[in-house]
Amino acid sequence: MQLFRRFRDDRSALRRSAEFAGVLMQEPHAAEVSWLSEVATRGDDDHARWELRYLRRSLGVLQAQRDALDDRTASEALRALLHLMEKDPLVEGGLRELAARQFDARLSAYREAWLGRGHGSAATRVAQNLLAFSGGPIRADTPAVARGALLVDALSHEVGDALRQLYGVASLPDDIAPSAIAR
Repeated sequence: MQLFRRFRDDRSALRRSAEFAGVLMQEPHAAEVSWLSEVATRGDDDHARWELRYLRRSLGVLQAQRDALDDRTASEALRALLHLMEKDPLVEGGLRELAARQFDARLSAYREAWLGRGHGSAATRVAQNLLAFSGGPIRADTPAVARGALLVDALSHEVGDALRQLYGVASLPDDIAPSAIAR
């Protein structure tokens, strides 16, 4: 029975990670593409679309690393995401390695900005990175960075909601402190 339970649990985890990866692979909204194209990519909608795809995927991985109930969730989600990215029909076969390197670069930069303790909010720092990769302004006091931070917050909430819906929400009894669980 234990073997069957483990098999069932593994299948369930694979299903959830595949669903979450599907959420991360969703296309950016036309209004977001238009905005980023206008403020950063000098009218290059394709470049803007790719930067927004990388942003969404990176935020999903970061949310899973931070908020998941199980330590394996982030690695399972990343594995499922990379599997979908390898099959992405929007990327020509010869450019898949380049797309993977670009995603890795963005994920690393966004992680550093997300976890860093620099000036401004994490969303502002991530937005500055988004705009830097896109060729736009990166000063925190620009309207583009402020709008970018709002976009980062919205995407973070969206992928975080999907994560919680698929994997659940941590709940503790009122009389137990979170730090007491580790003991």
